[in-house]
This record gives sequence, structure tokens and C-alpha cells, in this order.
Amino acid sequence: MPFDADGFVQDKFAAAKAAFENNFATGADVGASFCATLNGEIVVDLWGGWADEAKTRPWTRDTIVNVYSTTKTMTFLCALLLADRGELDFTAPVAKYWPEFAANGKAAIKVSHLMAHSAGLSGWKERLAKDDLYDWDKVVGLLAAQAPLWEPGTASGYHALTQGYLIGEVVRRITGKTIGTFFRQEIAEPLGADFWIGLPASEDYRVADLIPPPPGGAISDFAQSEIQKITFNNPGVDVSETRTRAWRGAEIPAGGGTGNARSIALVHSILANGGVAGGKRFMSEAGCRKALELQIEGTDLILGMPARFGMGFGLAGGTVPAPNPDTIFWGGYGGSLIIIDMTAHTTFAYAMNKMGGGTVGDTRSFGIIGAMWQALATA
Repeated sequence: MPFDADGFVQDKFAAAKAAFENNFATGADVGASFCATLNGEIVVDLWGGWADEAKTRPWTRDTIVNVYSTTKTMTFLCALLLADRGELDFTAPVAKYWPEFAANGKAAIKVSHLMAHSAGLSGWKERLAKDDLYDWDKVVGLLAAQAPLWEPGTASGYHALTQGYLIGEVVRRITGKTIGTFFRQEIAEPLGADFWIGLPASEDYRVADLIPPPPGGAISDFAQSEIQKITFNNPGVDVSETRTRAWRGAEIPAGGGTGNARSIALVHSILANGGVAGGKRFMSEAGCRKALELQIEGTDLILGMPARFGMGFGLAGGTVPAPNPDTIFWGGYGGSLIIIDMTAHTTFAYAMNKMGGGTVGDTRSFGIIGAMWQALATA
């Protein structure tokens, strides 16, 4: 049946609204939001559907949802901001900022290796319970003591949960603040962006329930290498955990962030617009373009597919084409996605509650984004 989204869209992007609405008409989405910025201005801001599977709570303008690995992009931005200020050197050893990290043969691992999933620390060797993810000191302490799972710098292996703790601890050592606090004070609050790494209990009423993907299809359902087993199954992903206060309140900077498409697009308009957003300069254009610098490429040891990583973000090309070369992106388990096109000065963000089986995004947003790119090309 026809579906009418809430929000607004500039006339020339009407096809994007139609694509967004089609996801609901086909049953692909239950509740979702999509937002696009152009030259720092919001040109599409859509939302609709339901915040729960039983369809008792409408998805409203201010509904927010856990976006899993799209959270990583906020972590990258914190690191890029510190590097632009001269407080963080990506080429320096991690141990320069975090001395304990040098243990067990890790003295030469660089901060850039953490950013590009090539540090060899994609999972914990010691058995973890799911509640351990809420114990920052424990999980970062184990990573500091652990030997790499492969030779650092030789290949990427998706650091699904560990990457946020690793980068977050470097940020904490430099600033004295947790990464959730640093992100909130330096980026989210100045922009008025409704994204949280560590959600206050006062905001719980606005959070949509994630609806788990159908069984089968995820990497964890196939034959796994030993490294994949360590990465995906210790402690494993339990979607129902995202409905708990413990998960929402914890700072899990690789997968625990809560926001909506508007906040994601707004935050990354900093990178799309050479460091300026909301009338404020956050960083230099050169600092933004650090994200485009290729760090490593090849078949990812964890994802089992070709990957190209810049300074944190995935780079366009290969299996992820884009109209413009200066395009960076990442997505989250279940389907959320952010694309930042520095050439066109645009951001496209999608966040939803009905999860697909993809580990780092899926196809529902591509129809909407394709319509956006087509409209921009004919503008």
C-alpha cells in the first residue's frame, strides 16, 4: 500500500523521497530516517513508520536508534579532529600515548593501524561475557596486554568491536576525557547534533527497538577462520542487548552509538564541507582530507571481501563505486549507512530499525542515494 513519509525534501530530490517511501510500501522498512546535506544545508530530511515491531509507537522526527558500526565514523572524526589540532600523530606508535600498549610485541603498532583495522587486534583472546563490554578498563587492558592476531600493517581485519575501544583509549590518554564526552562536547553539542556515544537514561523513551535480521546470511553463520571466530563470537552480538539501559548508557565507540539520519548527516557535513558546519569551523580542509589517504587495501581477513580503508573510513572504488573519487563511507550491522562526498559537498545518511543481514550496511539505502546522485548530476 502507498506510504507517505514525514519531513521535507527539496523538489529536485523528489525521486529520493519516492525511493524512501518504496522501502515501506514493499515491507523492507518498518521505521527509518534518511537525511542529505548539500553545502552544509539539509536538503532532504525524511522519517516515518514505526519505532517498534508491534507498530504501537510511531517513528517521529526525534526518534533515535542504535546504528551499530556507523558509530565508528564518529570515533574517526574525533581522532581526525585531534590530529588536525596537532595533538595526535597518526604515524606515531600507539604506545606514545598509551605506554602499556607496547606489551607483547606491539611497540611498533601505529595509530594509523588502529584507524585502518590493520593492528591485528580484531578480537579478544580471553573469553568475555557480554557484560564485559561495559567495563572500559577491563576490555582496553586486555587489548593492551594481548599479542596481535596477525602481523600488524600487513592486512586489514575488521576490528568490529575492538576498534572503538582502541581509538577511544588513545583519545582518553590525550584529552583526559572519555570519547563519548569528547564527542559530545567538541562535536555534537556545538552542532546541535542528536547523536550519542553513551546515551543518558533521560533519552531512552525516544529510542526505536532494533528488529533482528532473519537467521542465516551473516558471516558468523558460515565456516570461519580462527581469527573470525575470535572476532565475531567473543562475546558475540545479541541484538536484544541494545534495548537495555546497560548497552545504551555504555560507551561502545565501535557499535553502541544512538542517533538518527539527521544527526549522522549533520555531524559529517564537517568533513563534506572542508571542516565547516553550522557556521563554525571545526577543523582545516587538509585535516578533513586526511580521511581520504589510503592506508591499506586487499581482502579483509574478517569480512572476507575486498576492502579499501582510508584514515578510518572506507574509500570508494572496487566493490563500492561512487560518482566522485573523494568519497568516504561506512555502515552498520543491519543497514545504517553514511556516505560523505567531498567533491559534491554532500552527506547521505540512513538509519532504520528493521535489520538486514549485512555486516556493514545493506541495499535499502542505495536506491535513495542513487536518486540523490542522479539529481545532483542533472542539477
